[in-house]
Amino acid sequence: MSIRIVADTLLPGRGDPVDGGTVIMAFGEIVYAGPTADAPGHSDDEEEVVEVATVMPGLWDCHAHFVGLPAADLEAMAAADLVAASARAVDDARQCINAGVTSVREVGGIGIRLAQAIDEGRVTGPNIYGAGRILSTTGGHGDIHSLPLDFVHEITCNHTFSILCDGVPEVLKAVRTNLRMNARLIKICASGGVMSEIDHPIHQQFSDEEMRAIVDEAGRAERVVAAHCHGKPGIMAAIRNGCHTIEHGSFIDEEAAEAMVAAGTMFVPTRYVIDTLLSQADMLPRYAYEKGLMIAGAHEQAMKIAIAAGVKIAAGCDIFVSGQMYGSNSMEIVHLINAGMTDLEAIEAMTATAPETLGPQAPTSGQLVAGYDADVIALDANPLDDRSVWGDADRVTHVWKAGVRQK
Repeated sequence: MSIRIVADTLLPGRGDPVDGGTVIMAFGEIVYAGPTADAPGHSDDEEEVVEVATVMPGLWDCHAHFVGLPAADLEAMAAADLVAASARAVDDARQCINAGVTSVREVGGIGIRLAQAIDEGRVTGPNIYGAGRILSTTGGHGDIHSLPLDFVHEITCNHTFSILCDGVPEVLKAVRTNLRMNARLIKICASGGVMSEIDHPIHQQFSDEEMRAIVDEAGRAERVVAAHCHGKPGIMAAIRNGCHTIEHGSFIDEEAAEAMVAAGTMFVPTRYVIDTLLSQADMLPRYAYEKGLMIAGAHEQAMKIAIAAGVKIAAGCDIFVSGQMYGSNSMEIVHLINAGMTDLEAIEAMTATAPETLGPQAPTSGQLVAGYDADVIALDANPLDDRSVWGDADRVTHVWKAGVRQK
């Protein structure tokens, strides 16, 4: 049976909006998307017709974590029960798709395993393209510094959050361990971070030799590398060693932005998480709040520099706290607009551009184009006229994933 969506406004993901648009879906693919006046006639008597205000591609969150963490504190992960964490993650996935997020590039967590249950139809959630465990140096951003090292090795393995690895042989094994789980990309910590206690966000972590080994090993399996980077040393190392995306990029300056454009390196800014966490100071460890304050102003400027320089940008939120963040993912579009993107450019960053963050693993998704995956959503208003729709799951009236209605 085909589905015909007739909309006041059609936003294709890339390109100009269409006043009076129609999308036709069948067998999990888009058959037609364009002006209603040019749409083909009904293909069968059982065709379902749905009338909506605005139709657009399903949203992508290109930087998210499904970890079932009850609080913004990595030490809480050490005490978390994996069954309880998984139950929370199931609800987080449901909230994402109810908010119109039909695809998630999951850069560390239990997403690979959660994706299996979603694909089997046992739980409701988005398409998940998981990285598996994050690669981190000992003492790096993926470490939990207040706990004994042997214990950290044990819990990071059990909770599938990170792999601590040092030197070329260990990083190669870490990449292969993730590939064995069918990781769709590899995630590394190229600099220190905010939520980890001792490491400094500016400092580069993996050496150039280690980073190049990771990129080469991932590339043999047609996977790209996403590099968590705040400080410029890690950013420049990630660019010169072939990482596909810079995540966060708090200290990108004009030199770094020019290097990214020249290398074709993409940027996933994740402004959402910075604004969200800094508004919850009483819930954060003191060190995390202070680090967040340290990077916030630079990060705001980095986004503006990257946009002005023409760096290719995809939208991601860095959501990781259950019950607090999931479902408001599309607020990242507003942050991109505030940093200098037009409304259509920001929408493109969360739709058409987003699959490119997976490199060769990218699905045919993110645009209302014949032959693309039928991941489609409808809103109750035109967001080009009313930005208040972003971040509000209630404003998403319909969600289809592979042509099957989810909401």
